[in-house]
Amino acid sequence: MNPSAHSRRPPAGLSVLDGVAVLVGVVVGVGIFGFPPLVARHADSALLYLGLWLAGGLVMLVGALCYAELGAAFPDQGGEYRYLRLAWGPRVGLLFAWARGTVIQTGAIAVVAFIYGDYAQRLLSLGEHGAAWHAVIAILALTALNLLGTRHSNRAQRLLSGLTILALLAMLCAGLLFANGPPEPMVAGKPAGLSFGTLGMGMVFVLLTYGGWNEAAYLSGELHDPGRNMSRVLLIGTLAVTLLYLLANLVYLEIFGIAGLRQSNAVAADLMAIVAGPWAMVALSLVICLTALSTLNGTLLTGARVYYALGRDVPQLASLGIWSEHGATPRRALLAQAGITLLLVLFGALSQNGVESMVAYTAPVFWLFMCLVALSLPRLRRLHPDRPRPFRAPWYPWLPLSFAASCLGLFWASTLYAGLGALLGLLVLAAGIPLLFLHRAPQASGPLEPSGEEEV
Repeated sequence: MNPSAHSRRPPAGLSVLDGVAVLVGVVVGVGIFGFPPLVARHADSALLYLGLWLAGGLVMLVGALCYAELGAAFPDQGGEYRYLRLAWGPRVGLLFAWARGTVIQTGAIAVVAFIYGDYAQRLLSLGEHGAAWHAVIAILALTALNLLGTRHSNRAQRLLSGLTILALLAMLCAGLLFANGPPEPMVAGKPAGLSFGTLGMGMVFVLLTYGGWNEAAYLSGELHDPGRNMSRVLLIGTLAVTLLYLLANLVYLEIFGIAGLRQSNAVAADLMAIVAGPWAMVALSLVICLTALSTLNGTLLTGARVYYALGRDVPQLASLGIWSEHGATPRRALLAQAGITLLLVLFGALSQNGVESMVAYTAPVFWLFMCLVALSLPRLRRLHPDRPRPFRAPWYPWLPLSFAASCLGLFWASTLYAGLGALLGLLVLAAGIPLLFLHRAPQASGPLEPSGEEEV
């Protein structure tokens, strides 16, 4: 083995368009077809409903501004792992890597794979457990695509992201053209009353739909001129997603009204039944499958980067920190990610509802570490004040502190919502604590631990 293989920096071959395609492809996923009715049940008016979606976009924008500074100042394939390690030490970074590898990222991949499987099963039945088999096939096929190389994966991501947006826009336009306006108001399903808890639950579902924008952080080490382009990727992608989601929800309200939206168990299916007639289920299934594949590919692409970063920093896991020159991709990291995800798919297949069990499993742990990442920004400014920062988050320190407070509130809300599933995710997180004592990572020898751009 070439001893320099662990520290060789991957080539900076990604453009702003590549980064935006990954971000949009990851975020604009199946959530926009499933979560709007759940949000509507926590809003007592159409105006408040749209306000929740706009607030979700603002939270995403605030987070993107924080990540833009971190990604521009510390570009690295490890993304959040690197920020946490530099800000809070190697043990916190190691615990996050454990959480991301066993709960956050792999759980998110499993969620999307199950949704893909449910709709693919309607197009091609594979038997009693066909949805799980479809999920497994999608994970293996897209992992194989990423193993071929980042260039092939990026080309597929551009195509899938573009087709996904076109399909969603076509569906929304068809809804506007063929809809006769919202139905008569209905009383059933109206929220019991407006409260902080009700709005908090609505925001949980909104931000589940917006989830994934932070994945662009794992591409910062491979962007051309990350100091300038990281902020462009995050800001352009955030604005595009927010506008698309607001448009989608305006169409939903135009077609169903707020009361009708609360009553829908599958808003996209109901919409397609209006505009597509007997072909509604086939058309809907194709759109959902396309969207899910786009999300899956983007999530697989970014997810393996934390395994790669962990392999660089933990001697016992050094085999994960090898970047394959052929294809410019972390092959062993991709294989490790696929193996853990397939185990979670097996777990989900044995539960009553694979999607719900995986959402409950991942959400609290995700928001807990997101809060720590937000607090990393002011800490790194204090620890490394002379570090070049091509982009600085505005309204410092209130912007990162407000984002951290939002994450903490969402951690609490998602823990209450997820119940036993949240407990399981937190127990898996706690199971990684012994690693902190078994592994004695050396502290950085200088004022700044080496980052991807400084390693040779």
